[in-house]
Amino acid sequence: MAVTRQAIWFTGPFSVEVRAETLPTPQAGQVLVRTVISAISSGTEKLLYRGEWPPDLPVDETIPALAGRFSYPLRYGYAVVGQVVAAGEGVAKAWLGRLVFSFQPHVSFFVADLADVWPVPDGMSAETAVFLPYMETAVSFLMDGQPMIGEQVAVLGQGVIGLLTTALLTQFPLATLVTLDQYPMRRQWSKKLGATISLDPMEIKIAEQVRAILQTGDSYAGADLVYELSGNPAALDMAIEITGYNGRIVVGSWYGRHPVTLHLGGRFHREHIQLISSQVSHIAPQWNGRWNKHRRLQVAWQMLTHIQPEQFITHRFSLHDAAQAYQSLVQAPQETLQIIFEYQTE
Repeated sequence: MAVTRQAIWFTGPFSVEVRAETLPTPQAGQVLVRTVISAISSGTEKLLYRGEWPPDLPVDETIPALAGRFSYPLRYGYAVVGQVVAAGEGVAKAWLGRLVFSFQPHVSFFVADLADVWPVPDGMSAETAVFLPYMETAVSFLMDGQPMIGEQVAVLGQGVIGLLTTALLTQFPLATLVTLDQYPMRRQWSKKLGATISLDPMEIKIAEQVRAILQTGDSYAGADLVYELSGNPAALDMAIEITGYNGRIVVGSWYGRHPVTLHLGGRFHREHIQLISSQVSHIAPQWNGRWNKHRRLQVAWQMLTHIQPEQFITHRFSLHDAAQAYQSLVQAPQETLQIIFEYQTE
């Protein structure tokens, strides 16, 4: 009788199910990992759950477990922490029992090459380690935006990645750090992390309020640097509105199928505002001489230890309650920061 594992499958818009699969056997150079915890990526998985993934876009070309074109049904997820329980030929016995991170879909067991698992640092909990890809993304945003001492910075969107970006920015000697999010719980977290002020983007004349806060003189009015991390295409217009002369806007949101309509006939060209794309799958070309994914991940591990993002976990579900977990993601965003799946020993 074949040994089985449990996996979440997205079977169509607003539809997920847990399926039993045959458990693979580790081959030479591979390990078998029993999952302890996995995290839902709220932005990406919300698009997938809603059926808003661009049909012509690969699921993820840089993660072996997610290779292939998009089509339902499919497995997804990329933040998994588990314990090595078996090893293939040529794998040192020291790997057995190790807690490791891997970019894998939501599944109770998985087999991976050693190159695709990262040992969790000694003393770090699984709840902290599962935030590794989100912290790597935040580190990547800072590398692409290059904040400088004394700058005025704004972050639009205070979901988990927005909050991690805010937490990293507070370590810089900035002049001002303004954040925006429509949900009070997220604004409270933002201020707790060290934002100068956190505002509701739905307030009347909010752009004027933000520009007034960022007014440090006629020559330097507006933000030097803005991060658009809200996932809302309309927020790009606000980002342009609050950015000052020759300011930079890092677009970290991924909008899926949502069209983006920008008003570029006003200040954008005359004030030489820069739009910078940022995506964590690759190191930006200007860093390739001295940086690679391994070095960036090492920085992310260090920042996880410093910030302890497990405090952002608001919901815990078993794998078999996946439908309820994704319903919470889309129906109660005001109450949701990080949703995780906890796995029972099988």
